[in-house]
Amino acid sequence: MFTDIAKIFIKAGDGGNGAVTFHREKYVAAGGPDGGDGGRGGNVVLIADKNINTLMDFRYKKKYAAENGGNGMDSRRSGKNGADLKIRVPQGTLVRDIETGKAICDLKDDGEEFVIAKGGSGGWGNSHFATSTRQTPKFAKSGMPGDEREISLELKLIADVGLLGFPNVGKSTFLSIVSDARPKIANYHFTTLIPNLGVVDMKDGSFVIADIPGIIEGAHEGVGLGHAFLRHVERTKLLLHIVDVSGVEGRNPIEDLKTINNELKLYSPKLAEKRQIVLANKSDIPTFDDNFEEFKMEAEEMGYTVFKISAATKQGIDEVLNYTYEQLSKIPKEEFEEEYEFLNLDEVRRDDTLTVTVEDGVYIVEGLPVRKIVGSTNFDDYESLQYFQRALRKCGVIDMLEEKGINEGDAVSMYGVEFDYVR
Repeated sequence: MFTDIAKIFIKAGDGGNGAVTFHREKYVAAGGPDGGDGGRGGNVVLIADKNINTLMDFRYKKKYAAENGGNGMDSRRSGKNGADLKIRVPQGTLVRDIETGKAICDLKDDGEEFVIAKGGSGGWGNSHFATSTRQTPKFAKSGMPGDEREISLELKLIADVGLLGFPNVGKSTFLSIVSDARPKIANYHFTTLIPNLGVVDMKDGSFVIADIPGIIEGAHEGVGLGHAFLRHVERTKLLLHIVDVSGVEGRNPIEDLKTINNELKLYSPKLAEKRQIVLANKSDIPTFDDNFEEFKMEAEEMGYTVFKISAATKQGIDEVLNYTYEQLSKIPKEEFEEEYEFLNLDEVRRDDTLTVTVEDGVYIVEGLPVRKIVGSTNFDDYESLQYFQRALRKCGVIDMLEEKGINEGDAVSMYGVEFDYVR
């Protein structure tokens, strides 16, 4: 089964909590603080693998989480770092953030890696907070939460050349005779239900060609199989557009050519601008000659180079391959590179935005700075509470609450902690 798009939820490991412990030793009545730090949470890493050609596995498992860091221990012993979670995806996978729709990474090369979610840092143990005036700190920092987000995986085949055309025009037959691919071939529509890749060997090199399932009118709107597979044409350098010029299906060849190109334009104007070579197929059928000259003239007027071929008898195939190989060498890399709006994950991680909302009389404060402050506070320790109050004022939370009209005694909620506001 072929799957070329999937949505999954990923969660990096949370950092371990710092420890609140004190040195205990025979003949030492009151040892100092010796709480160790928490371990770092594991990252979630995506790895492109050329040996994987479908996203099918992601249909059955939707949630992926890396290991959390271990908590700190006594004697200044740090917690264990969480293990990274490595997820292998097909080469040619584009990753998008579901919330913003922006691209995060594009894994084109085999073995390419990308840290899609970073593990949270471990919290400091109480040994870090000892001072000359605070010799027995009874608080430590909690570990930071790891990144989490919902992402989409979009597989786009890595190929130099894409085969276009209506169903049953001979694309699979063409691919089978020019490459090592062995697609299913039969005389009915939509024989090809998944894209097929084949390598075409030339005297001094090779190129990869992809047979894209038949595109029909309305494909850009999801009609037929086209909508599911048009994305696989986007990475190709040029297109071989195969047209059944014999007319045995009862369609007008030139209208077929225009229809497919219109679908490309509606799906992506940039895709419609890709270089095309038109292959007038089925020259072995008697009715071919009745249509070819007129078809060739109109197609050339539209700016296309036309080759007369028969995929069944291999007529004209060598000429097409030589010309295609020659044209590929002339196309600069930047001409077929895709452009996406990328989400900068480092900026997202540095986001210090604070929000205050009021629900049923409760002032709810959210934001990464506040989450850090709450995680670092021992609400049973007076010194720690003093730190909590100073930190809230320093980062602007108190001013924001007062701008919202908070009064003394109103309830404030921050990440599971609720208290009454006191001026």
